[in-house]
Amino acid sequence: MGKKRIITKGEIGEAQAGAVAEPSLKSKKSQSKEGKVYIASSYNNTLMTLTDEKGNVLVSFSAGQMGFKGTKKSTPFAASKVADALSLNAQNRGIERVRVVVKGVGSGRDSALRSIGAKGLEILSITDATPIPHNGPRPPKVRRV
Repeated sequence: MGKKRIITKGEIGEAQAGAVAEPSLKSKKSQSKEGKVYIASSYNNTLMTLTDEKGNVLVSFSAGQMGFKGTKKSTPFAASKVADALSLNAQNRGIERVRVVVKGVGSGRDSALRSIGAKGLEILSITDATPIPHNGPRPPKVRRV
């Protein structure tokens, strides 16, 4: 367990002065007010990820994680709830402005964007990163009977 130590009055002032200096270094590191939000909307679910400017993941939410099950995960309402939770977490982390990258064809794309804007986050840019096929795979050979 270790020795018990009694702090005298002189040591309290020194400990408090040291404690004030350390968080100021951490607060400078976490003062990034910009971030990126990645929205992956499929026919089955809506996933949202919040990253900092460098791309380090801060938090991630999905409709299934919010308590929706089955076909309710793919609804615009579920996507808006996911966006609400993500924007609240972003504001707690001090992020005010976001760049949004949308990927997928699901029905939750638009409602997630609207919810992010309505919850007080400033949207700097919206990028659509949905993959588009450009001719697809080679067709099969003709069947010989």
